[in-house]
Amino acid sequence: MVKREISLRERALAMLARREHTRAEMTRKLTRHCESPEQVEQLLDALAARGWLSESRFAESRANALARKFGSRKIEHDLRSRGVSAEVVEQTLERSLAQELQHCRAAWQRKFGMLPQSAAERGRQKRFLAGRGFSAEAVHLVLKGPDAD
Repeated sequence: MVKREISLRERALAMLARREHTRAEMTRKLTRHCESPEQVEQLLDALAARGWLSESRFAESRANALARKFGSRKIEHDLRSRGVSAEVVEQTLERSLAQELQHCRAAWQRKFGMLPQSAAERGRQKRFLAGRGFSAEAVHLVLKGPDAD
């Protein structure tokens, strides 16, 4: 039985069917399967023109997946490291910041559930939330208690 060679377009569509990708990820993954980088660029341009490859959709999807556990700084770092443009990162963060306090409170509740009783415990809780990428303001409001809104 002869194995059929998969076209570059089929590879790209299969990757996009599994999950959203950035242009940089697609370029990196597809370059090894073609003769020239121009082929990949033409294909990615065509996919973007049809709306099948969208950096903003990737950023929104990734931010939603990370928001439950991580704050806006961690989300920003992740998006930038994946090659998302600065403009799309800023738009995504604006939407993410609106719910950061809720996500911070939920992460704190899952991990600790009760306000700190000592300065050492307060520092521990602050470091945990800051390490998750939540803003200092959100951390401060969460540790003030439920009536701090």
